[in-house]
Amino acid sequence: MEGGKLIIFSAPSGSGKTTLVRHLLKQPELNLAFSVSVTSRPKREHEIEGEHYYFISVEEFKKHIKQGDFLEWEEVYRDNFYGTLNSEVERLWAQGKHVIFDIDVVGGLRIKRKYPEQTLAVFVKPPSVDELKIRLKKRSTESDDKINMRVAKASVEMATAPQFDCIIKNYDLDAALDEAHRLVGDFLGVAKQ
Repeated sequence: MEGGKLIIFSAPSGSGKTTLVRHLLKQPELNLAFSVSVTSRPKREHEIEGEHYYFISVEEFKKHIKQGDFLEWEEVYRDNFYGTLNSEVERLWAQGKHVIFDIDVVGGLRIKRKYPEQTLAVFVKPPSVDELKIRLKKRSTESDDKINMRVAKASVEMATAPQFDCIIKNYDLDAALDEAHRLVGDFLGVAKQ
């Protein structure tokens, strides 16, 4: 695979990475396209196939693993697989776009290791684990057990932050949005408009 650049945003759930990625996708000068991940988890009520994720069965996911179709993949929770198909990145590069990912820390670091020169890996750091829990509860998309699992996982994920190219502290959303735009623009050699 070769083509444009790869921009990775990773963080614990509730850190604000999705908000930052959505903002960057609206900046035409950055020429970004979103890499839609594949997952074996059930579709949530508000999610749209092909926009939020490609939803497939555990069996289909395992078939793709065996065929070597993934740029990266991980079993995040039991039978909840997430991954990035090589074909998705190739499709976006064929459109002349740079690819941006909203992805877990393990997947983000795997891509960075495979394409160190082509990739900017950004870790989004929340104000605190307590704030994460508050943000996840406000979403009202998951049970308390799932939220507690995500919060427990967050501590492990936060420890990976130094392995990323840069860290954005998402304590103030406007400042984080500006910093994300500056970092990505600098990496791509594009001035902010």
